[in-house]
Amino acid sequence: MLVVDEERSKGYNYIMQINIIRYILFLVIGLLVGLITLFIDFSIQFLTQPKYRILRVLTDECHKHCYIYLYVVWCLLVMVPTAIGSFLAIYVESESSGSGVPAVLCYLNGVSMPRMMTLKTLVCKVAGVICAVVAGLGAGKEGPLIHIGTIIGGLIPSMNIPNRKISSYMNYFQNDKERRDFSAGGAAAGVAAAFGAPIGGVLMSLEEGTSFWSVLLMWRIFICGIISSFFFNFFLSWHHGHSGKMAYDELFFFGKFSDAELRYEVFELPLFILMGAIGGLIGALCVELNMWLTVFRSRFIKKKWQKFLEAMMVAFITVNFGVFSIYAMSNVCLPVNYRPDNAVQVNCKENEVNIQSYFWFQIQENMLKHLLHSPIAVFQAVPLLVHLLLYSIMILLTTGLSISAGLFIPNLIVGALWGRLFCIGLKYLFPHADWIIPGKYALVGAAVQLAGMVRCTISLSVVVIEATGNITFALPVMFALATTKWIGDFISEGVYEMQINLRGLPILPTDPPPLTSNITAEEIMSTSVVTIPTCVVVAEVLAKLKNTNFHCFPVVGQSTLVNTQDPDFLIPYGQLEGLILRSQLIVLLMNKAFEESHPADFETRLNMFRKAYACQQVDVESLELTTAEKEMVLDLRAYMNPSPYSVRAVTSLPRIFRLFRSLGLRHIIVVNNVNQVVGIVTRKDLARFRLWVHRGNMRLKELRVHS
Repeated sequence: MLVVDEERSKGYNYIMQINIIRYILFLVIGLLVGLITLFIDFSIQFLTQPKYRILRVLTDECHKHCYIYLYVVWCLLVMVPTAIGSFLAIYVESESSGSGVPAVLCYLNGVSMPRMMTLKTLVCKVAGVICAVVAGLGAGKEGPLIHIGTIIGGLIPSMNIPNRKISSYMNYFQNDKERRDFSAGGAAAGVAAAFGAPIGGVLMSLEEGTSFWSVLLMWRIFICGIISSFFFNFFLSWHHGHSGKMAYDELFFFGKFSDAELRYEVFELPLFILMGAIGGLIGALCVELNMWLTVFRSRFIKKKWQKFLEAMMVAFITVNFGVFSIYAMSNVCLPVNYRPDNAVQVNCKENEVNIQSYFWFQIQENMLKHLLHSPIAVFQAVPLLVHLLLYSIMILLTTGLSISAGLFIPNLIVGALWGRLFCIGLKYLFPHADWIIPGKYALVGAAVQLAGMVRCTISLSVVVIEATGNITFALPVMFALATTKWIGDFISEGVYEMQINLRGLPILPTDPPPLTSNITAEEIMSTSVVTIPTCVVVAEVLAKLKNTNFHCFPVVGQSTLVNTQDPDFLIPYGQLEGLILRSQLIVLLMNKAFEESHPADFETRLNMFRKAYACQQVDVESLELTTAEKEMVLDLRAYMNPSPYSVRAVTSLPRIFRLFRSLGLRHIIVVNNVNQVVGIVTRKDLARFRLWVHRGNMRLKELRVHS
């Protein structure tokens, strides 16, 4: 009611001004995400260059008597940043752990995730992802950048502006709907800056995240992604000495492919589809293994010191993998013509370098570009296979580790590795074929490997197109990704869905479970409803807040007592008059809105709620009310929602599901045929009904869901 009164009093000029400020905020979000991405990228380069330089010098100059010294230094250079990143994720802010993408998906879906949207989480996330990548773990920065962008999008509307007039406009955005819209823009900006793909960022935010969509919101998010990608690439071009050259090859995430590199014949399409099937199988296997490891961690690695020790063990294993592969394959060498900056010689000839150091002594993005653009003769099958196995184990151990780490880049690298192996196999079968170009098979392998894990198709196709600067290869990539998704979904769910289900978060999928039309609201609703009269004594409100943890309370008129012997009869709680949230009741009590001296104008009362939204929630136990105040009456008619969404008790589950999904509801009231409250349906009541698909079998599964 207060919002309606505000809009009615201020007119169209106020709405126009709000729209202008909204666009400005989206621009600011895009700029900040781009700058933070730039800071992370430069920090990683600044810290990894001396690390690999030290290892290169020690390895090249080391003889038998100094191997232990090299080993100790390598352990320190990996385990120290791992310890810092793990400490932040375990002891400072646990919500900064992992990629953060599952939490982002839940938040944009409508689930309340308060701790994941704080400044503390943002700082720990930025520092943690830098440490994880610098350590050289099987981790990437792209997934955490989505979480970082989401946090920035959620924090910007809550800024305190010194200017009183601007601050009054900013108060308009202090609500969940506006905050989720800005967060969706921040998530798209994170993808755009990470991959240099603003359109792909918008589509990924649509395909994987946001539940509530409109053309106007899509346009705002697109602007946010464009700004983020532009500023990141602009400063990156300046860093590479090509200031302002936005088409510079180094700015493309996968490196810029020429038409000759990505040319393909029609008869190759079945080969790309076959690679898609392989990617679906490998991705489903990785998801299953990751699920088993996650369950193991939840059962046996619960204490903080155990999680920290696990991170140290994974860092130690990473070092040993690197040392083992370099020295065990010291006789497998590479011509110096293809030598990257930090490759070492070990036991190779003077004009050759060790091929395994080619993989271990460089940043992951650079390694991916080498895999995509190097000639077929550069990499032999055995070194590729060895690194594929070792790196896959690293990713498996790192995913779910208590450190800020994403899985985008690691899976792209794994896909590029087996994509080149696939190309080598084709070259063995057709030694004189000129259509066998390693770059395109490595690119398809990278795309389908990532799709096999996260199960996104359209957005990933567009990301590949934008990140390569080539549109001619869109059809093979799309065919391969579609095959990957069909095969993967047939066997298991995606890695993010698996993590969400194991955490018991009440996320709602795109469509309701099939064959559930026979399930009605009466069967799924909660009948333990706590209602509040329109005019209520303060002591009664305080008691209901302390004795329950419900997030909303139906506001009812006079209760109707009914005597019946029918066990199926739904006992009504009273005539539905409206709905009020727990947080709103706390604000009313905190501001003593029941006093006669309380301001009656709607603007002051509205700002009371908006200021409380930007601050930390006050605990009910901390409210200080005198005995006289507890005996006063609180009139809720000016503050409640007078027209809440409600359904009849006979409404089917799919219809209720679509209302929740399309309108972004957290609860819906169930009424009888005379509009009396008989129950309430929450998100977790719906989310516990999940379609279970596994290896061709399908059934309705009822999950245990946390609130």
